[in-house]
Amino acid sequence: FGSLLGICLIIQILTGLFLAMHYTSDTATAFSSVTHICRDVNYGWIIRYMHANGASMFFICLFLHVGRGLYY
Repeated sequence: FGSLLGICLIIQILTGLFLAMHYTSDTATAFSSVTHICRDVNYGWIIRYMHANGASMFFICLFLHVGRGLYY
């Protein structure tokens, strides 16, 4: 599961950098920047959901990796 952790981490970094290029953190425009990513950016919706679900997959792989290390 260590290699899956590396793959998940690389996916998180790449999708996070891509999302950061299109995101505005101002309180007045944050929601509109997220809708801009999902609607106007090519494949922005799939990048956003890959980033959101990638975080969950990272922790699942992390727990499996640690659990396997403790078991064996």
